Parts: sequence; structure tokens; C-alpha cells
Amino acid sequence: MGGEAGEEIIRVRLPNKRNREMFASAELMLGANHIKIRCFDGVTRTGRIKGKIKKKVWIREGDVLIVVPWSFQDEKCDIIYRYTRPQVEWLRKNRYL
Repeated sequence: MGGEAGEEIIRVRLPNKRNREMFASAELMLGANHIKIRCFDGVTRTGRIKGKIKKKVWIREGDVLIVVPWSFQDEKCDIIYRYTRPQVEWLRKNRYL
């Protein structure tokens, strides 16, 4: 059980490019499960919190997320995952963000 305190890191889910997933950050809460999101491809989209996440996870402004842009409306996307603080630190340390 050696190592530093922060080393027993949890598994970090990465966006699957084949499913059009990408990193994004929450910018502004719009209400009714919608959030203004700045995606890492430079586009600002309106994100919708999927039902299964809505029940489990509380999303705040500044959170790092995984989103999937809609295929028929590129200015909208679905939020499918939210990272915790330790996961975001791991992503930064390993140069994903």
C-alpha cells in the first residue's frame, strides 16, 4: 500500500471519438436541465442533461464534462458525464486538458 495519498486514483473515463464525444466545460446554467457549454472544439453549445445523469449528479458552472453534439443540430449537445475534482486534476496532469 505504498505511494502518495493522491495516487490511488479512480478510473477516469475519456471521450470516445468514434461516438463523437468531446470534453466541454459548463459555463452558464439556463434552467430546465439546460446549460450553456463551451466545447473544446471552440463551439459554444446548449447542453441538455440526460435523464440518467440528472438523477445522480449535480452539475455546476465550471465543471468539466463529456458531451455528444447532436447530429442534426450542431449547436446543441447531450451531457453524458461529469468529472470529479480528482479526475480533473488527473486529466490536467496527464495533459488531456
